Amino acid sequence: MKTKFIIPFFISALLFANTLSANEKRNITEDPEKDRIIVYVLKNILSRYHYVQKGLDDDFSEHVYNEFIDALDPSKRYFTQEDILEFSKYKFLIDDQLRNTNIDFYKLVYGRFLEKLEDAKSIYQSMLKESFNYSKKEEINVDYEKMPFAKNNAQLLDYWRKQLKLSVISRVEQAEGNQEDKAKKDSAFKKKSFTELEKEAREKVLENMNELYERIDELENSDWYSSFLNSIVSGFDPHTTYMSPRVKSRFDQDMSGKLEGIGARLQKKGMYTHVIELISGGPAWKQGDLESGDIILKVAQGEEEPLDIVGMRLDDAIKFIKGKKGTEVKLTVKKIDGSQHVISIIRDVVELEETFVKSSIVEKNGKKYGIINLPKFYIDFSDLNRRDAAKDMEKEIERLKTEGVSGLVVDLRDNGGGSLKTAIEIGGLFIDKGPIVQVKYRGEDPMVKNDIDDKIQWTGPLVVMVNEFSASASEIFAAAMQDYKRGVIIGGKQTYGKGTVQNILPINRFYEQYPSDLGSLKMTIQKFYRINGGSTQKEGVYSDIALPSRYSYMEFGERDLEGALPWDKVKQANYKAKNSYSNFGDVVYNSQQRVMNDQKFQKINEYAKWLKRNQDDNVLSLNYNNFKEESLKRENEGKKFREVFKFDSNLTFNSPKYEYELFKKDTVLKDKRVAWHKNLKKDIYMNEALNVLSELKMNKELSIVKH
Repeated sequence: MKTKFIIPFFISALLFANTLSANEKRNITEDPEKDRIIVYVLKNILSRYHYVQKGLDDDFSEHVYNEFIDALDPSKRYFTQEDILEFSKYKFLIDDQLRNTNIDFYKLVYGRFLEKLEDAKSIYQSMLKESFNYSKKEEINVDYEKMPFAKNNAQLLDYWRKQLKLSVISRVEQAEGNQEDKAKKDSAFKKKSFTELEKEAREKVLENMNELYERIDELENSDWYSSFLNSIVSGFDPHTTYMSPRVKSRFDQDMSGKLEGIGARLQKKGMYTHVIELISGGPAWKQGDLESGDIILKVAQGEEEPLDIVGMRLDDAIKFIKGKKGTEVKLTVKKIDGSQHVISIIRDVVELEETFVKSSIVEKNGKKYGIINLPKFYIDFSDLNRRDAAKDMEKEIERLKTEGVSGLVVDLRDNGGGSLKTAIEIGGLFIDKGPIVQVKYRGEDPMVKNDIDDKIQWTGPLVVMVNEFSASASEIFAAAMQDYKRGVIIGGKQTYGKGTVQNILPINRFYEQYPSDLGSLKMTIQKFYRINGGSTQKEGVYSDIALPSRYSYMEFGERDLEGALPWDKVKQANYKAKNSYSNFGDVVYNSQQRVMNDQKFQKINEYAKWLKRNQDDNVLSLNYNNFKEESLKRENEGKKFREVFKFDSNLTFNSPKYEYELFKKDTVLKDKRVAWHKNLKKDIYMNEALNVLSELKMNKELSIVKH
């Protein structure tokens, strides 16, 4: 006899009980005039200036329709096919609505979404009160993108039940495993029963869900409206995005590697704003009283009355804590011991050290080599006199030269790009002068961007490390070094493949009469091309020496993004390859043979195939015994890959001499460098890059440093 699931009948009564309260709590549109203005300006900017000339037609309408619904409900937790049927009357009308600056589709879908959010709280809270049937033979497919929307409310509740059940049994299975490990180490350890573990797991899932919906409740109409706007602009290409004023501020901070404030990382936990970490060298770190673990209760601007921030959303709290350089902020904080203190901090410019260039020196076979890690092509467009990636790279190379390094590794792994300007200038540090990249606007001939300084900062052997996440400006630099045959490119089979250039356009520039900030549009305005004429779009840069990695068989990158612009080519620029090395082909061949015969790299390749198989397996059992069996099978299969990346190069990595003076004042920086050097020592990819570097021999005429 099948077990009946009776909870839905109770919850069904709740499904429509909260409909009125949802819209009473939030307005569908906080400022309808502002919302319409943004749509009006966006469609005009895009049609005039985007790289792709695209008409607002039924295909475009369908894209916006699907993207917005998927953005609100990616896990199929809220909408049913009945909702979708109602929404579908707009499926091919959104283009017409946008021409008339009409947002009825948004109002309908977002309004329904608000209702469903309120329902969701009742659903998960009710379901997690009682244990699930763990002996029932059933499965869940976690590829939610391909899963259809629920036929009706009853099936929607079943979707919820399965997703919550999966969360619970995953925790129970993990807890049982942890118990077994503890019992093996301690014979006196008392194991909890399945019933106890299951109850604890449900309580933890409930806690996590409550925290999730607390964060969702903090979101405003403008946050959801940004999702709608991004559904529109993404119809042109995946890198064109609308940025609200708050998102734009974070983007600028990320791009420049600096902010003005107190220099602390904050996190919202429940009702409270917690200090998670102090940024080394920042104002709070220098002042000394604020500590990780403190809870900020109130914020005062100088001598003004303190403002209570308990319960305030984190973004709003940060607005009051941040401020201009030289201004005072007073924080009322609760310490770990329960005591309360008022801490006065003078705000200053805070540099985010992990954004910036850093270097290390290693000795191999009696020679010194330099490693420069460049996490991002950073620049502060508001103050071009401040540090940027190109200035820092030039300075770091000079420091390494004074220490007598005979080869250089530039590590661009995981570097997602940044400023095109700095990429061109950094390329110029390794050649005398000439083209670095070609840039093309819509309907125009490509423009060649040159390095015009004939000074070469580094004339010695060069290896450039990349991986599947090296993108955009990283690809410009790597492609230029490859086309000039100036450096050996080593890493993943190919880089990410982002061959487009975006520009940031403040929307108020096109609608100056509006008094408040309308946000900005990050829009694709150009494609860039290698100096050999080929685009890096979708294809990326293929490594001279491809190394197996965990991502070798995974589907990601520009080529897997919906709506990505196509690959194409233009006329080759006027340049001449440097042919810097007398033994380039031999070095590449030697490395390929080492990698092919290396058991570690063979194992990594086998691991990558195993990961791909697991990625494609989206069906999980919700019968607890079967779930455990499947999990145990995966664990046993994974055991042979447990130490796949365990490696020791037996090399010693050290900071350049100038940093030792910094360490005397900044122990946090010292600890970060020690950790980085330990990782470099265990990095099999860095080891092979150094093998390649140590074998490279320069053509004599190129080994003279030019000034």
